[in-house]
Amino acid sequence: MMIDSPDPMSRVGAFFDVDRTIVSVNTGRLFLRDLRRRGEISFFRALRALVWMAKYHLSLIDLQWVAVRLAGEMEGKLEREFADTCRGWVERDVLPLVVPGARGQIERHRAEGHVLAILSTSPTYVTQPIADALGIDEVMSTRFEVDDGHFTGRLIGPACVGPGKVHWAEDLGARRQVDLSQSWFYTDSYTDMPMLERVGHRVVVNPDPRLRRMAKRRGWPVQDWRHPTGAIPAGGEVRA
Repeated sequence: MMIDSPDPMSRVGAFFDVDRTIVSVNTGRLFLRDLRRRGEISFFRALRALVWMAKYHLSLIDLQWVAVRLAGEMEGKLEREFADTCRGWVERDVLPLVVPGARGQIERHRAEGHVLAILSTSPTYVTQPIADALGIDEVMSTRFEVDDGHFTGRLIGPACVGPGKVHWAEDLGARRQVDLSQSWFYTDSYTDMPMLERVGHRVVVNPDPRLRRMAKRRGWPVQDWRHPTGAIPAGGEVRA
């Protein structure tokens, strides 16, 4: 698969999911465990969140609905306090779980001059510290509206999930002249099918069972990033 953009003004993007792609775990589960440890969430709310995550993994729940619910529960809370809590947690518990293959693939795309972007359902307060640590300039993730330093209980635009990922990727394309038909997307989740079908080059990383079957049917490359992956030679070909 060679990148050969017909428009000399366009750029190539490399979009990375976070959970089980850049990092080896589901960050939502990890965050819930941390909240329970600090006594900041009830057992009932933690259990409800785990049920939502399980249904999401099986594509049995509308995550846009879940994101709207979560945003509503944030209403009135201080953004700075939440942001500081998330950054400290990410630096302590999440960054050590960045997998070797992710670091390698990010650096290979950087060397090619591609626009690097995180494209994740997780809120920006989780994804931004990861992007900062890895030198990724663009972050597209679920965003909560803030007014006068407090959460309003609403989202900014659609949640970054399913078709929402395509929405935010196309927004980046317009801002940075990124040609999605020549760009790359890395993910583990079947729920990302809209984005996988939107880009010209897709690579499936440690996929869930449904995505693994789809990748096999369509001949998409599958990689295990728990170990270093192959290089991107000059011209932009990725070897699985």
